[in-house]
Amino acid sequence: MTLNNGVPIETVSKMLGHVTIKQTQHYAKTLDFKISEDMSKLKKRLIKKGALV
Repeated sequence: MTLNNGVPIETVSKMLGHVTIKQTQHYAKTLDFKISEDMSKLKKRLIKKGALV
């Protein structure tokens, strides 16, 4: 739930008391729509910076 609402995995890992991010990744499930949303945000940022035409 937290990851799908924009909380970075590093923060979630720390909140759960995991020693490594790998522990958190084991339990994390990334939904396809989240990947698409993140890539869309990246594209907008790159266009804004003029890095993507």
